[in-house]
Amino acid sequence: MIQLNIFSFSLIFSLLFTISITNAIEIPEKFQKSNHTNNWAVLVDTSRFWFNYRHVANVLSIYRSVKRLGIPDSQIILMISDDMACNPRNPRPATIFNNAHEQINVYGDDVEVDYRGYEVSVENFVRLLTGRVPPDTPRSKRLLTDEGSNILIYLTGHGGDGFLKFQDSEEITSQELADALEQMWQKRRYNEIFFIIDTCQASSMYEKFYSPNILATASSLVGEDSLSHHVDSAIGVYIIDRYTYYVLEFLENVHPNSKKTMSEFLAVCPKSACLSTVGVRRDLFKRDPSKVPITDFFGSVRPVIITTDPIDIQEIPKRRKSQSINKTKVPEKREYLPQFPMHLVQTNNY
Repeated sequence: MIQLNIFSFSLIFSLLFTISITNAIEIPEKFQKSNHTNNWAVLVDTSRFWFNYRHVANVLSIYRSVKRLGIPDSQIILMISDDMACNPRNPRPATIFNNAHEQINVYGDDVEVDYRGYEVSVENFVRLLTGRVPPDTPRSKRLLTDEGSNILIYLTGHGGDGFLKFQDSEEITSQELADALEQMWQKRRYNEIFFIIDTCQASSMYEKFYSPNILATASSLVGEDSLSHHVDSAIGVYIIDRYTYYVLEFLENVHPNSKKTMSEFLAVCPKSACLSTVGVRRDLFKRDPSKVPITDFFGSVRPVIITTDPIDIQEIPKRRKSQSINKTKVPEKREYLPQFPMHLVQTNNY
């Protein structure tokens, strides 16, 4: 009788769990289902020097948003050309803000920069996308995607008609970028790509794309400048670009279960706000952006296994007792200290 009750309880628990999970991951009928199994983000700031502070703020703001929406650091490649947080001109060391009101420190205490300084080069960027990295490259500097990966690529910096500058010393052309994406497709390194670029004449960078399943948007058309939003008088430079500012304003209202679509994202910055015309290229993308949830690129897939089999939760595994010869407790020689170890500060009265 007791065994029967246990079995019944396990079966009921399993069915209730299945129903709740099914309701939680239910996709609205208006959305077109994606075949992707994982999400990645490649976020690149290509500019150096203090007067390009806003480009670092741009990329760190997008980093903060995708991380908040569920993409883990292990699946985010962050490339920053200059360390503005430790720049001698920064009046607030170890901080980077994307607004003059200083509401959010986008540098934070959990930023993981994968490529920094002169590591941010055209060669390293192309090698990262195509997977042609040296054998000794650490895992954190590899884009370990597959044919089930949806990839968000965000670029910010200075550009022109058909090129994007890296470090003010070299350029990647629109054709080179298009060929790198084609290599990714041939090597089955992605399912879909959402490409965002915030530079002057930005749309010229996606005009050469010819690989399938790419949705692209740019902050300005050919012949237009992409403008900054506002100056922070405390640091004396522009603090964020207009397009990225309105993108972040939109993303702040997005949550992991959001029903907002990609078509809504593509319309976040009208010309009256951006002062430039936002470009969009849809012809390579198979799905209708109005039926694609924004979390397909800015969020993360949460794999759930649904089962109707009973689960035995009564049996508790027994732990083996460790046989220790010396029972004397030895204090740990090394341990992590709290961020502010005030208990170690001793006040001496002289």
